[in-house]
Amino acid sequence: MIATDFTFCDSAVEPFRWRGLDFFVKRDDLIDPRFSGNKLRKLYTLFKIDAEHIERVVSFGGAQSNAMLSIAYLSAMKGWRFDYYVKKLPSWLEKEPAGNLKRALELGMKLHQLTPEGFYESIEKIRQKSSQKDLFIPQGGADPAAREGVHMLASGILEWAEREGVERFCVATPSGTGTTALYLREALPKRITVVTTPVVGDEKTLQSQWQKLQPKPASYPETLFSFGKHPFAKPHPEFLKIWKSLKSSGIEFDLIYAPKMWYELEKAYERLPKPILYVHSGGVSGNTSQLQHYAFRGIE
Repeated sequence: MIATDFTFCDSAVEPFRWRGLDFFVKRDDLIDPRFSGNKLRKLYTLFKIDAEHIERVVSFGGAQSNAMLSIAYLSAMKGWRFDYYVKKLPSWLEKEPAGNLKRALELGMKLHQLTPEGFYESIEKIRQKSSQKDLFIPQGGADPAAREGVHMLASGILEWAEREGVERFCVATPSGTGTTALYLREALPKRITVVTTPVVGDEKTLQSQWQKLQPKPASYPETLFSFGKHPFAKPHPEFLKIWKSLKSSGIEFDLIYAPKMWYELEKAYERLPKPILYVHSGGVSGNTSQLQHYAFRGIE
């Protein structure tokens, strides 16, 4: 039985020194252990929906998605059915679910596997057949409904800046769908620089995601892309090295999104406005399965 209580409170900001460089980290990962950082921000609007207005939640994405697990928690709290669609699982994971997938299934999520060919076409057909009692959540929570929660994040950042007496600074967050970075750019004054890096695809992929959410924005976040394109969630020795270094410096970050963003911040540090505030987007619950992935590939 999952606890149904939830009280939203803003996260603290902590100083963080890494490889001789000074940063601040907004600890969104510590707001609630059930919801992963920016996923909580994206889902905030849904917490206010009366449970009886929805019968079923439908979403799709990766089998170890942090958004998937957060939606599973939310659905369990609200008493909603949760149908989640993934591409065909590898046999070992289907036989013995692990990580976020295991926990989401324990929370009552119903998993559906689809063939990779025509996956997104199949998802669109499922969306079109949704009833009025169904709530369809796009992959990673990339939806205009995320705006309110991310704007609350921006308000918390501005309150911190006022307390610190800082006017011009840099806010950094990695991008999957780019939703958090986009709505932070929208909500924060232009004097504040917002930077991100695409972890899924490349700069064009990220731009296309932003255009779907907000076709005519005042401006988009600045994109850092010196590392280049890298297959999503594919183990890389440099990422593991950065992750271990960050952890030894005092904070555990997620192993999929964070290392690439920190790589870019180190490269661009001298030219970025100071201080640099990194928004910790949570997702550390997926580290166990990702570390297994690294070990399987002989990267340790």
